[in-house]
Amino acid sequence: MTSRLPRIPRSDALDNRDRILEAARALFATEGLNVPLREVARRADVGPATLYRHFPTKEILATEAFSDQMRLCHLVVDEGLADPDPWHGFCSVIEKICELHARDRGFTAAFVSAFPKAIDFTTDRDYALKAIAELAGRAKDAGNLRPDFVLDDLILMLMANNGIQAVSPAAQVAASRRFAALVIQAFRAAPEQVPLPPVARLALVAPAGMTLSVTSGELRGLPG
Repeated sequence: MTSRLPRIPRSDALDNRDRILEAARALFATEGLNVPLREVARRADVGPATLYRHFPTKEILATEAFSDQMRLCHLVVDEGLADPDPWHGFCSVIEKICELHARDRGFTAAFVSAFPKAIDFTTDRDYALKAIAELAGRAKDAGNLRPDFVLDDLILMLMANNGIQAVSPAAQVAASRRFAALVIQAFRAAPEQVPLPPVARLALVAPAGMTLSVTSGELRGLPG
């Protein structure tokens, strides 16, 4: 008896899947994971039933949407582990991970959340965290990383980094770089006074009709 060939998805189904992923990546990056799936479907110009047919849960959708970011995260930690100077490798991981997460708020939310149904994402995240823990141990042994550093401090850093609100994507990344530099100084066993990256323009919560921004260390009120 001749076995049947595997069923090949129709081109329109593949197009729908790609549009859903594109919409999810865009919305998760700017709005985080609280975006309703119906909004993802609307942005992708597909019906909710079509979205759920491809991605039954938000966890599954997020896992697929953030696959590129997770690969980059793996690359960053692997490069850090390969660095012969553990402190330099650790600092590089902090800087690059902060920037990676600053570019995509949804990725941070997914990274620090429990996704019980997203087995692949959880496995990948655990790999990254274990690799960072190993690198941190080496940096401690070298006397560069403060001995009371724990992995929870990294999660706390990511949560704080995710809270940065800047006036533009470029300012968001710039602010994240400055934040990473401050964090590295706090993590260092013997803090040194080193120059910080430039100040970024931040958007703050303001009274109605006003927009507050911090530029060059000054708090200014701008017309809303």
